[in-house]
Amino acid sequence: MQRTLVLLKPDAVHRRLVGAILQRFEQKGLRLVGLKLVQASRALAEKHYAVHRGKPFFEDLLRFLTSGPTLAVCLEGREAVAVVRSLMGQTDGAKSPPGTIRGDFGLSVQNNLVHGSDSPENAAQEIEIWFKPDELLNYQIAGSEWVG
Repeated sequence: MQRTLVLLKPDAVHRRLVGAILQRFEQKGLRLVGLKLVQASRALAEKHYAVHRGKPFFEDLLRFLTSGPTLAVCLEGREAVAVVRSLMGQTDGAKSPPGTIRGDFGLSVQNNLVHGSDSPENAAQEIEIWFKPDELLNYQIAGSEWVG
């Protein structure tokens, strides 16, 4: 089983889309392993977006992620990284197909509702940034033999 990090960004929280977005991941068969509401500090945002340091949009990313509450989510499942990225859709909601989270709920490039790790390696690093080991649970879901 693979784990991935998902962030429901401040726009998702403020627009009251948390339940609708989480539902999509759960309905697909992904399992919640960690979940917490966080007011990201600048230091946390800088650590998360370190790969973008020096780029013209870096400060805008930090400003946005620290502008309100973010729901940090660790999901687990078969090919979790690829599954989450497929469910999210393209970064630009206006170009993302209907049926995806961004296609159904987003129009902006920056305020794009959700972040998902782009590789298993980055997922492991990002999960460590947002969660302590004891904040992640390991349990069996009833009926999981039907999901895979």
